[in-house]
Amino acid sequence: MIYWDGCAMEEHAVKVINLLTICRKAGKLTFGFDASKEAILSEKARLIILASDISQKTEKEIRFFAAKTNITVLRTDINIGELSAGTGKKAGVIAVCDEGFAQGFNKLHQLHC
Repeated sequence: MIYWDGCAMEEHAVKVINLLTICRKAGKLTFGFDASKEAILSEKARLIILASDISQKTEKEIRFFAAKTNITVLRTDINIGELSAGTGKKAGVIAVCDEGFAQGFNKLHQLHC
């Protein structure tokens, strides 16, 4: 178990949050359902990251829009509170708007699963 910002977290979760932090600093993230949906429909999003505790309805809607444009959706084991502690923004849906960062998240996901 790793402690990050006072919370016990798995090593994988820490890596995801660290990469999210780098993406945020690079200006390549969009936060929230509506903004992420807009990024999907405008084809700016390359990957969607979902918190573990978002509603089934939200996940279903995001997956519907992402499927229209063939964008990968990753549901993490990280909750909204942990994501917001790492990114500085409270959101359960995050769009990654850079192909290189999206590949990084996919690689982390493949290593974890």
